[in-house]
Amino acid sequence: MFELMFCSLLTIVPDYLYRRYVQGKRIGKEITFFSVWYELRWGITGCLMLTVSLITMIFYFHPSTDSATLYFRTVPILPEGSGRVAEVNVGFSQPVRKGDVLFRLDSSKQQAAFETAKRKVAEVDAAMTSAQSDVVKAEAQIQEAKANYQQAKDELDVKSELQSRNPGIVPQRDIDKLRVLVDQRQAGIDAATAVKETAALQVSTLLPAQKASAQAALEQAQVDLDKTVVRAGVDGRVEQFLLRVGDVVNQLMRPAGVLIPEGAGRTVLQAGFGQIEAGVLKKGMVAEAACNSRPWVIIPMLVTTVQDYIAAGQFQGGQQLIEAQNAARPGTILVFLEPLYKNGLDGVTPGSSCIVNAYTSNHEEISAADTSTGRAIALHIVDGVGLVHALLLRIQALLLPIKTLVLSGH
Repeated sequence: MFELMFCSLLTIVPDYLYRRYVQGKRIGKEITFFSVWYELRWGITGCLMLTVSLITMIFYFHPSTDSATLYFRTVPILPEGSGRVAEVNVGFSQPVRKGDVLFRLDSSKQQAAFETAKRKVAEVDAAMTSAQSDVVKAEAQIQEAKANYQQAKDELDVKSELQSRNPGIVPQRDIDKLRVLVDQRQAGIDAATAVKETAALQVSTLLPAQKASAQAALEQAQVDLDKTVVRAGVDGRVEQFLLRVGDVVNQLMRPAGVLIPEGAGRTVLQAGFGQIEAGVLKKGMVAEAACNSRPWVIIPMLVTTVQDYIAAGQFQGGQQLIEAQNAARPGTILVFLEPLYKNGLDGVTPGSSCIVNAYTSNHEEISAADTSTGRAIALHIVDGVGLVHALLLRIQALLLPIKTLVLSGH
């Protein structure tokens, strides 16, 4: 209506003034209800054409949408394992901090596995101490075997020397026995050395490997035990937490509740604009928003991201070919907007529906030296008609409470 009134000032009014003061035709005489079309046909036709052109230009270069929302992320509350709830530490709705315990599962099985793994580590430590003692014992046995060997060898050397000086003084049989004894004592040394090497191998290689395995099993048992305690992953607020002691939970069941991160939905506004406006929407555009949860307030915004694909076109591989006629309604261009000023979205409830206007600005192109005068004038007009859309947004914000509270049947 505003566009029609504005255009009539440029078309119908001049046409009427010409008819009135140049041709002398008057309303009620020559210009009546039945002859108004014939008398003012040029002005009326020009008014309609100019109005349609103006509305098209306004809505194309300064796009608007009522599909804007402060979307926010939620974190489902689920345990990593499964079990029966043994303790609940939060209520239906409650603020929590990162690391706070939300609920605990029955951990008797995990606790038993943890104690078993802990005892296994202690058992390996004891075996390590015993093996070290075996190394010391084997070393002593080696020293004893060497001493016996040396004693037998010395006796063999003495009797062999006597036999060589005075043959027959020492029976040959005694010398042969001593040689066998020396060989036996050497074998004892070799056996003791082998026992020491075996014990040393256990100390240096086998038992450390067993301890590492036992320690890994202990850590795994600790992880399984920790999984029975469900904590808040981020600062935020727990909502719709209905879990109670005795309930059985696992990852395949519905979440026990949702955790809304702190500050979620309070920094970025997402708006869906029509596909025809894809060539106009650019990063850095100035925008304005009016939200249901904060009526009578216009929030200056700035376009920070324009999604370069449309969600309605996505598909997943399946057993059937895509049929375009079965596609959903055309999707929108998703645009992310942030408040132009700090704390601009204060007071706007996350999830609130909003109306957003984005405004095209051609200031840089107009100021460029190579821009022609005609193009500069046209760009000035494009930027100027954004005032109409800004006025419409303010009218919508003004009428929003009346429309919601009165005209919607409340």
